[in-house]
Amino acid sequence: MRTVTGFAAYAPSEPLRPIEFTRRDLRADDVAVRVTHVGVCHSDLHAVDGLPAGAPPLVPGHEFTGEVTAVGADVTRFAVGNAVAVGNIVDSCGVCDNCLAHREPYCRQFPATTYGGRDLRDGSPTQGAYSTEYVVRDAFVYALPAGLDPAAVAPLMCAGVTTWSPLSRAGVGAGTQIGVVGLGGLGHLAVKFAVALGARVTVFTTSAAKADDARALGAHDVVLSTDAEAVAAVAGRLDFVLDTASGAHDLGPYLGALRLDGTLCVLGLPESYTVSPMSLLGRTLTVSGSGGTAETQAMLDFCGEHGLTADVEVLPFGEVNTAFQRLARNDVRYRFVLAL
Repeated sequence: MRTVTGFAAYAPSEPLRPIEFTRRDLRADDVAVRVTHVGVCHSDLHAVDGLPAGAPPLVPGHEFTGEVTAVGADVTRFAVGNAVAVGNIVDSCGVCDNCLAHREPYCRQFPATTYGGRDLRDGSPTQGAYSTEYVVRDAFVYALPAGLDPAAVAPLMCAGVTTWSPLSRAGVGAGTQIGVVGLGGLGHLAVKFAVALGARVTVFTTSAAKADDARALGAHDVVLSTDAEAVAAVAGRLDFVLDTASGAHDLGPYLGALRLDGTLCVLGLPESYTVSPMSLLGRTLTVSGSGGTAETQAMLDFCGEHGLTADVEVLPFGEVNTAFQRLARNDVRYRFVLAL
């Protein structure tokens, strides 16, 4: 077994504390990665807040970059010293229809998640990348695109592929009119991707102060979603709207912004949405999750070609609790990354 150190949650609402634990010895198709940068995601906050009483310590972290330190006997895609990235899925059955379609997050046996899940071979609990090293099946490891900052790539492995996948599936490109709801960790990447794909981008935000930020990211238009006249002015104009807002809200204005047969794709999953059946006439509402291995690789290739990364604030690994506290207050622009 391989001994590693990291930070773990021991109970909800308590600071994360140092932990020493073991990773498995490498299997033939495993890669060991020395973690250099790990993103701090709202999912991590939710996992810690939802930790059941009496549960064993949980090591969060599901979007990270690092350096290969060892490879299994059958691994040919990677070598010691390679710069790599890993996301929120670290294994799947590989034989169901969804896996064969490279949609591994929807594996019918349920995939092995980076933390809080179960290893598919021995049933042991998975522990995340708030740690010095991670051991992962090689099929779920990705080469870090040359020239990109590894700290700023880490959030691409969650927020990046989550926004890239629906844009890609929708065929967003030149001549497309796109709306992005919200300008946080997901929204800012959605804007960057849509602009780079050649679309005209309209950002909907509840904060007038974010208008300049949206335009700096490349947005062509900004609509204050609390301004009824401004929202009405874009009615029937957009082909596709990507809703990244996480709080409960009315979907009606964004459905109304769509052209006939346009699509509203929802990424955030608040406890409830408000939607009138009448607003769906002539339009489509979809809910999208994270992408699989093929979409993740396509996203990384695109980012490498266009020099795209997340906008991040990097903190030392030891300041993980500071990152948690500030993220809970939404005091970040746009993603926290911990540097080991």
